[in-house]
Amino acid sequence: MSARTTKATKTRTTKTRTTQARTTKAGKTKAGKTGAADKLAQAAKVRLLGEQPYLAHQLRSYRLDNGLTIRLLQDPSAPVVSYQTWFQVGSANEQPGKTGLAHFLEHLMFLGTPKFEAGVLDELLEDVGGDNNAATWTDWTYYQDDVPEGCLDVVMQLEADRMRGLSLEPDDVDAERQVVLSERRDRVDDDVDGVAGEQLWKHAFRKHAYGHPTLGWQRDIEHLSVADCRAFHTRWYAPSNATVVVAGAFDELSLLRAIRKNYQDLRRTRVRRRTPTAPAGQRTERSVELTLAASAPRVFVGYRGPGYRSREWVVLRVLSEILFGGRGSRAYRSMVLETELATSAWADLPPFAEACLFEIGAIGSAKSSPAALLKAIDAHVAHVVDRPCTDEEVERACARIELSLLTSLETVGGRAEQVGFHSLVSRDPTGALERAEAYRSVTPAEVQHVAKSVLVPRRRTVVRVTPG
Repeated sequence: MSARTTKATKTRTTKTRTTQARTTKAGKTKAGKTGAADKLAQAAKVRLLGEQPYLAHQLRSYRLDNGLTIRLLQDPSAPVVSYQTWFQVGSANEQPGKTGLAHFLEHLMFLGTPKFEAGVLDELLEDVGGDNNAATWTDWTYYQDDVPEGCLDVVMQLEADRMRGLSLEPDDVDAERQVVLSERRDRVDDDVDGVAGEQLWKHAFRKHAYGHPTLGWQRDIEHLSVADCRAFHTRWYAPSNATVVVAGAFDELSLLRAIRKNYQDLRRTRVRRRTPTAPAGQRTERSVELTLAASAPRVFVGYRGPGYRSREWVVLRVLSEILFGGRGSRAYRSMVLETELATSAWADLPPFAEACLFEIGAIGSAKSSPAALLKAIDAHVAHVVDRPCTDEEVERACARIELSLLTSLETVGGRAEQVGFHSLVSRDPTGALERAEAYRSVTPAEVQHVAKSVLVPRRRTVVRVTPG
């Protein structure tokens, strides 16, 4: 997986898992109000949006008067709670010359507020055995606090306070800037795959918000000002642009009252969101030649594809698994295990809201070249375009995908992450469960049809890396 399609996370974490789940009917969060949920909403003085089954539990959605959305998934089976705050803002919301701002602000959110000094939450979480994390990508930014049952009070106070405002001293901002620049050097500038992946997206998505990296361009990071950061925070870090997701062991009424107490004074703002746009059309293949200090030749291929809510995305995900999903997949088995043309071969399909890039990559062996790698990839692409996959291949791919999805739902943190992601991207908080059903309905004929419509050479971008 290239550095471009990996979430930009806090430096202290190594989590890069890509959410894989499902879209459903846009905006449908109501599923019939129950008497119990109505009574909870009335007692807590919040508005009930709806209630939906989620695994063996119920997902209830509420909203404060200032627009803050609340998703609660109560699960008393283990004495732990995951408290996550999702903001509908990511690198796609940045302006030219200000790239990397969403990720930079994610770092600055840990520098403290007028009420809480930097490091307070980390210390308190460590004392009770908790943990926290954060991540930024194209369409969203989220903050995660995992704590034992009964330890949410200080988490809510701090999360509400840093939504209210930050302590952004120039010296602290400059120091954190160096941390972000170091992260960029490690993950992109000093990494061959990072450079190649970044160039692939840059040329594939010209004049589109997905064309610049979530980490940002170095020259932009160096010139981001305190005023830029404050303005970005004021515009996007508003309750009307935020969703709080809580999963685990908690008393629902007490939690709702506590959330209202901590967040109700935050002013409702009208968030001016960017208008989603489709990338400009592409009529000819785009080619990039790089000579880098690489140990082996590489090739990266990107086919322009649909957004995450599209049925085509579901089918492409299955196709990706058939070609490159594990040692038994078609292309991996042929290129790596049998011919030993490559030492690694993969495909990636990021879950972006507006469009995606079906990315294929391979690292060559000593006897290969970028041309040989591309020829092998093209052969597998042509084969899946010309002939339907077998039922067995589709079933095996869907089983692997479903296993990955179920694994992501094993913990309360994983369930909260799926709810938060789908609330923002697929617009249905229970979308992960319906996505599993969508995978099971994919047919070989559908795979071939989508392959013909998406895997078109004139609509792709190719990056070739020659060791130099």
